[in-house]
Amino acid sequence: MKLGYNEASCKKRSDVWADLTLCEKYGYDYIELRLDMLKEFLKKHPLSELQAFFAGSRLRPYALNSIENINFNVSIKWDLLLDLFKFACETAQAIGCPYIVVVPTRGTEANTRDEKQVLDDSVKVLTELADIARPYGVKLAFEPIGDRRYCCTGIRQALEIVNAVGRDDVGLTVDSFTFYLQDKAANLDVLKRIPGDKLFIYHLADCEDLPLGVLDHSHRLFPGDGCIPLKAITDAVRATGYDGIASLELFRPEYWDMDPEEIIRVGADKCRAILG
Repeated sequence: MKLGYNEASCKKRSDVWADLTLCEKYGYDYIELRLDMLKEFLKKHPLSELQAFFAGSRLRPYALNSIENINFNVSIKWDLLLDLFKFACETAQAIGCPYIVVVPTRGTEANTRDEKQVLDDSVKVLTELADIARPYGVKLAFEPIGDRRYCCTGIRQALEIVNAVGRDDVGLTVDSFTFYLQDKAANLDVLKRIPGDKLFIYHLADCEDLPLGVLDHSHRLFPGDGCIPLKAITDAVRATGYDGIASLELFRPEYWDMDPEEIIRVGADKCRAILG
């Protein structure tokens, strides 16, 4: 697998330019750019600067993160989501970024829907978004979140949705933390059943040893520093035939207060130790 970096890892004290520079310095192959950080970058820099950086660097863009709460939207929220999505598509095309991560809806109304309702709505929404993205040459990587507050919580359910969509430009994101968040990675076989051409992105993070229901994104840790069986999960991902990126994704506030160079340097070493 190639080494990737997700900008969520030290977003508070960093910015797009710093992340690009540091990822290049420490040998990352790919970067996942955050849409909110991109918007801030583009207030002060023309898009051509980003294009020029990638034209002269071995570091490549891999995904834009993320379009969230895609399910069960009322018209006003849907219009706002589409505005952000179209911005993402235009930017992705301009810099040669192949994927946009899309995330199911979180909230009491969405997470009370039954699986059939979630499947039907997800298929409709993902199809509509994929139709918009296709002329830009961009694919959608749907990421289930193990937290029960989300309407799609597991790989099995997400794979059923992606299969029902039935398009080569709609696949999955597997995140080691959100996978663990559902049932503490009790069923690794569900990962091995993902067709290789349906797995687009793999996120890598560890976490504190806390009960489900307490465990949250703020408890993420560097790979190898926690309780997630990362080598076993990574082996299961490899068993699908996946050879894309393993992308460091940390949402820990403690890390956001640290020097971004330290996070990016240590993150590279920790990921490489897991990947072998």
